Amino acid sequence: MDNKEPRKEELYSQAIPAGKRRYFFDVKETRGGDKFITITESRKLFDNRTGEMYFEKNKLFLYKEDFEKFKQGFENALSFIETGIEPPPVVVEDSWRGDDMDSKLEDIDFKF
Repeated sequence: MDNKEPRKEELYSQAIPAGKRRYFFDVKETRGGDKFITITESRKLFDNRTGEMYFEKNKLFLYKEDFEKFKQGFENALSFIETGIEPPPVVVEDSWRGDDMDSKLEDIDFKF
């Protein structure tokens, strides 16, 4: 018997057909009970070597702490496409940007 946890089914799923592409919006749940979204782009492609069709999938995981930032960024992009006017950037406090990382790196002795 495999030790892996059985794959959890989607709580909600919506497929959006779009020509040769199909987008899937799936709501799932973490072990801790938090809900998250996976957005999958599936493209139907032709393999010239084998002569067969296949699907290429790209997946994005979006967790609830990022929902509002993602929504604002998406709305900003749509607004720019519709109006041509650049909206103000989404402002977030995020340590991942690395602004404070430089000062932290200066304190580390990298000589071994």
